[in-house]
Amino acid sequence: MADWLEQLPEAAQTYLKGRRLDEVECVVPDLAGVARGKAMPASKFARQNHFFLPNSIFLQTITGDWADKDGENWTEPDMVLKPDLSTASAAPWTADWTLQVIHDIEDQAGNPVPVAPRNVLKRVVAAYNAKGWSPVVAPEMEFYLVARNTDPNQPIEPPIGRTGRPAAARQAYSLSAVDEYGPVIDDIYDFAEAQGFEIDGIVQEGGAGQIEINLRHGDPILLADEIFYFKRLIREAALRHDCFATFMAKPIQDEPGSAMHIHHSVVSSNNGKNIFTDADGAETPAFQHFIAGLQNHLPSVIAMLAPYVNSYRRYVRDHAAPINLEWGSDNRTTGIRVPISGPESRRVENRLAGMDCNPYLGIAASLACGYLGLIEGQDPSDEFFGDAYDEDPDIPQHMSESLELFRENKVMHQLLGPEFCEVYAAVKETEYQAFLQVISPWEREHLLLNV
Repeated sequence: MADWLEQLPEAAQTYLKGRRLDEVECVVPDLAGVARGKAMPASKFARQNHFFLPNSIFLQTITGDWADKDGENWTEPDMVLKPDLSTASAAPWTADWTLQVIHDIEDQAGNPVPVAPRNVLKRVVAAYNAKGWSPVVAPEMEFYLVARNTDPNQPIEPPIGRTGRPAAARQAYSLSAVDEYGPVIDDIYDFAEAQGFEIDGIVQEGGAGQIEINLRHGDPILLADEIFYFKRLIREAALRHDCFATFMAKPIQDEPGSAMHIHHSVVSSNNGKNIFTDADGAETPAFQHFIAGLQNHLPSVIAMLAPYVNSYRRYVRDHAAPINLEWGSDNRTTGIRVPISGPESRRVENRLAGMDCNPYLGIAASLACGYLGLIEGQDPSDEFFGDAYDEDPDIPQHMSESLELFRENKVMHQLLGPEFCEVYAAVKETEYQAFLQVISPWEREHLLLNV
């Protein structure tokens, strides 16, 4: 990797200008979106073009247990990790001069490992490209700043702001509410700038200490990389100011959950024109087909958009999260929303994904539904007008139902990759069974002495 520093993105080169690089963190996202990998001295990184990790990292659950994959011996063969230098990014919260680099994952024969989340997203994007299309996404990130919680048996509390009071709920879009934790926001801005990330806006959401960060639209893989990095930088910014940042879907009872809304458009690879808009600026059949694909296939990938038992606590009527798959223009009560835009920016927003999902898998699942809609050419239901919370729920309400639907959609398996789907279902089933063995405070309070 001679002269590899000259291949770094501009932001990384600017960060290191006049400084000596100390360490490189070689990272890959696992199924949960947790960063796995190795840290090494920069001098060692410069002397090698790959390293190894066992494939078992994709069988590890969020609790640290291991899922069994049917029919395979537990030999843990090594995968080959190769740096994607275009992803090199500063780690500005460290004590020394450190870069993070996301790595591509191959087997020992040089083939992409099909269960790696980044490869799953690449597979879906390649399906679009094969049809002459380029998908474009714009994610929104919601999360909570909360008081430090060192005892899992205690409820999550809002953080103490600069006024000395806990952060207030029901203050959506309040600038003074954002100012309560301004030092954390300042560090988020500074870290993002050092990493070369462009923030489109930061707003206060409806929950106590709940914030939304909007990212500009772009390539799905690039944006998934940024969200992967953003989760870490936001956590690090919060820790500097004696609080936690959490991307848990529903951390606080009776408060809204945190979503990762995904805006989608598709452009022609030939001329760069939005295929959702015709020459006269009107909606195209492709626009309707994409919406139909979301309606028809989202139930089978809710297990990827809502990957934990806690995720389903977010889908509450009248609580800022959808409960069905109705679609409507500028209607935030529907699961599928068409935002106000000019014809060239016509897009579709999927409001079902939670912020706890792996960004690579959440974006891949959502794009896969739209792709199948374009291929199948079906029409969606009639546009919904009014309050969609008045309608019945039509999305899975718990993890076991989601996994059953995930296992049944064989067309989706072919698009995402059959081996990935097998491993993902095994990991999620293992997590769900572990949860079922936990006795909750609610059960102890209401059942211990009353039944």
